[in-house]
Amino acid sequence: MPPTSYYNVNVTQKPLQQPPRRFQSNDAATKRTAHFPPGLNTSSSATVFTVSSLQQYTNSFSEEHIIGEGSLGNVYKAVFPHGKFLAVRKLSNTINRTQSDGDFLKLVSNVLKLKRGSILEFLGYCNEYGQRLLVYEYCPNGSLQDALHLDRKLNKKLTWNVRMNIALGAAKALQFLHEVCQPPVVHQNFKSSKVLLDGKLSVRVADSGLAYMLPPRPTSQMAGYAAPEIEYGSYTCQSDVYSLGVVMLELLTGSRPFDRTRRRDQTLAQWAMPRLHDIDALTRMADPSLHGAYSVKSLSRFADIISRSLQMEPGFRPPVSEIVQDLQRMI
Repeated sequence: MPPTSYYNVNVTQKPLQQPPRRFQSNDAATKRTAHFPPGLNTSSSATVFTVSSLQQYTNSFSEEHIIGEGSLGNVYKAVFPHGKFLAVRKLSNTINRTQSDGDFLKLVSNVLKLKRGSILEFLGYCNEYGQRLLVYEYCPNGSLQDALHLDRKLNKKLTWNVRMNIALGAAKALQFLHEVCQPPVVHQNFKSSKVLLDGKLSVRVADSGLAYMLPPRPTSQMAGYAAPEIEYGSYTCQSDVYSLGVVMLELLTGSRPFDRTRRRDQTLAQWAMPRLHDIDALTRMADPSLHGAYSVKSLSRFADIISRSLQMEPGFRPPVSEIVQDLQRMI
């Protein structure tokens, strides 16, 4: 088997096409057809990679190539020939043990359908030698979490207008999952670490369609982002809206969603909610790195959107399409 290795595959069993040039290596790619279980037809195509090729381009999944960690497994930066990059999620052994090959291929078929600008683009997969990997586009500016809390250089680029566009991009991604996909897709793990930023600081939401693989986890693993009803195992589209509200609150304040140093109201949402309609308190809680470069009217309108998203009762939260409309009016 040649060391290169991706195979182009079309799950509708149409004639095979050459792989996109931007993913070609110097070696000749071999083609084959993936065997999907009956009924898993989709109009999208995926590239099938070999383990050897992904090992080659991630330096054998070395620690220095890790760009993300999580319950599903680590994410690695793959460096392809000619300076091209992809992101490779290597599913953990725990996840692999709970899935058959059929389950995994069903996942691939479903994720392939999630094609929208604000959703991180799924490009291909690998399923051999007991390894299962998902390959996505690479976002050079990392996550919103890092941009807000760790990367000072990137943080300076997060002007008020950029933040509003990030909020809108994230809301549009959830709108697609909730209102365009049939049946609706609940993200279940929405937070600022899942909001990735491309080279132009446009949003790409990661891990869409992977919720059912998440192992049972205490709400502490979603600390600060979890809607109240999640404590009782209830995940709905409105749970995602709550999490979106927390991400927007991070954009407004520049603060982390959970702060153990506070004796009371350790979550950002609990601390901020009483202050969102007090203009003086609101101005004080705005991210200092913005240096006041926003209008009070815009700040107040954004706070109102956040407040409605963070209502304790799911039924009192707006649908995400309403949030999209409100944000569009602000930009």
